[in-house]
Amino acid sequence: MKLKDLFYLLKNATEQGVNNALLECGQLQEHLSKAEAYRLFGRGNVDRWISEGLISPIQSKERGSRKSLDRNKLEAIAAASNRITYLPVADRQATSFPNGL
Repeated sequence: MKLKDLFYLLKNATEQGVNNALLECGQLQEHLSKAEAYRLFGRGNVDRWISEGLISPIQSKERGSRKSLDRNKLEAIAAASNRITYLPVADRQATSFPNGL
């Protein structure tokens, strides 16, 4: 396994662990509004994933509530899509490898 692959594997595992812990203690919501998903993953990506059928909006049982998207599914799709290539340049630089890996 290349060092770069190991880096991504550990980074993704760490992010998933943090998300799971935050969900369990109620600090993170299981579902996101479309606006929140757009902010986190990019409007073009979210719309493309919906049109490709990778994720579908969920209607909450509460009356008058808006449709939402499952956070875990979005994270999984983003990870599988090698999301680093879709991030804005400033965000890509923040997640760049140490020592130029």
